[in-house]
Amino acid sequence: MPSTMKSDTSKPAWDELTLTSQPDPTQLDNIKAQLDLVLLALEALANVSSEAILQAASHLNLTSVVADRVSLWRLRQSSPLRRGQGRKRLDVEEARALVLITCHLAKQHQELIRRAVTLLEQLTEQNRELHQAALLGDYLDNFSNTYQERMDDGESIPSEQLTHLALKLLIDLLFYSAPNGSRRLWLALLERSVRE
Repeated sequence: MPSTMKSDTSKPAWDELTLTSQPDPTQLDNIKAQLDLVLLALEALANVSSEAILQAASHLNLTSVVADRVSLWRLRQSSPLRRGQGRKRLDVEEARALVLITCHLAKQHQELIRRAVTLLEQLTEQNRELHQAALLGDYLDNFSNTYQERMDDGESIPSEQLTHLALKLLIDLLFYSAPNGSRRLWLALLERSVRE
């Protein structure tokens, strides 16, 4: 009979996500917002569903943090950018879990992310419209539509600003899909949480 016990695949990566000091509530809010945006970019590009996020949590032995759709929804709704946010405060352990899940999913879709970034570079060099490439056009449209639907400032943010944010996140995803992606994302979140 095959063993149902899972190997602890997330332990070494978890240990890399260290803190020199405990983030204050404002820093945690910034971390929540940034994490939610990275996940939104991944959703927009690769059609990552709630089910895929839950499967990643299970694969990484993180079901104690992200057990089901309701817990995932609560974590996502904790972003201060979201409409109707504030239902739950994100803690450091939940942030770590979401970092590992996000990077796991980014690795799964690394080829797609790489292709999108390559198209972005080519079209930018050629001074061509990004929507001329179906992959980029779909990504930008999906990102903008989802952002406008879910976020508090979704109706008022200019489309150029949304495009810029989507492209920055796309490039970030390439780095987060790398072997040390979870550490990169964690450090970026901590750095941005102090700056913003």
